[in-house]
Amino acid sequence: MDRRSFITKAAVGGAAASALAAPTLAQSAPKVTWRLASSFPKSLDTIFGGAEVLSKMLSEATDGNFQIQVFSAGELVPGLQAADAVTEGTVECCHTVGYYYWGKDPTFALAAAVPFSLSARGINAWHYHGGGIDLYNEFLAQHNIVAFPGGNTGVQMGGWFRREINTVADMQGLKMRVGGFAGKVMERLGVVPQQIAGGDIYPALEKGTIDATEWVGPYDDEKLGFFKVAPYYYYPGWWEGGPTVHFMFNKSAYEGLTPTYQSLLRTACHAADANMLQLYDWKNPTAIKSLVAQGTQLRPFSPEILQACFEAANEVYAEMEASNPAFKKIWDSIKAFRSEHYTWAQIAEYNYDTFMMVQQNAGKL
Repeated sequence: MDRRSFITKAAVGGAAASALAAPTLAQSAPKVTWRLASSFPKSLDTIFGGAEVLSKMLSEATDGNFQIQVFSAGELVPGLQAADAVTEGTVECCHTVGYYYWGKDPTFALAAAVPFSLSARGINAWHYHGGGIDLYNEFLAQHNIVAFPGGNTGVQMGGWFRREINTVADMQGLKMRVGGFAGKVMERLGVVPQQIAGGDIYPALEKGTIDATEWVGPYDDEKLGFFKVAPYYYYPGWWEGGPTVHFMFNKSAYEGLTPTYQSLLRTACHAADANMLQLYDWKNPTAIKSLVAQGTQLRPFSPEILQACFEAANEVYAEMEASNPAFKKIWDSIKAFRSEHYTWAQIAEYNYDTFMMVQQNAGKL
């Protein structure tokens, strides 16, 4: 075969192959444009940014064919109504925290964070390998939602207080912005819980409309400026030992995706989930030092307060389990793994971390 003939046939063959391949590629990467309503303001780049990470990954993996437009809290719907918009089909998806909707059904809160549940590592193990994602979606189906973990902050701080809180008696009448299920527990200790979206907390605290607030942790809290109006920063946030932020999708919209896109979406959610925790672990150490340098007073919750809160939480759980079968089913699953998780966590992980902390405090690191 001469060279000219070979090139001509190769070119024809290549064109034919391209013609055959094109329809397959087109079918696997159709044009999809969705809107996502975030529950968070853009100023909180780490938690709001989780949705931007998801959007970027999907666009890059599909050559721009799968686009998710991200809108901050209030741009399309109020932050605390993001999941409602997904249920109704006003938007295809949202980035939010399940416990914002505990008033509809406390079961919403379980896969996000509830008092004295699992750490970030524990809840992730339960989500991905303990059937947590499937259990949560079984519940969410009645709300026309499919959800996947979309971020974790790690154990949160206990919040900012305008005055010191040393005993259970000090909590009587305290007006506190505290998200979701935790408020129901704290109510039993005399706290008056307030549900306020992130962008509205500072003015309420500054004006004295509330006496205390919790949000996330050092990095986000410094951005919101709480230290300027409430000097006492308590820890730990026992109501959020490992809070999961979720991507929630309209069930019909999700099921309308091709299998390839469904798989890609789940993978991107998983990646965004891991990325957020890593970012917080990277940024919080610098932020906590900065806050202390600006006059923040770190305070641990007293053993008396923690024990009282633990007992109150168990009372609430017992009532919920007796009256809400969906809640009981998921909470039973979490409790069973919680016992196993902390049996293991206190052996190697706890002892290694404790030893290293002793070295750090001795100035040897």
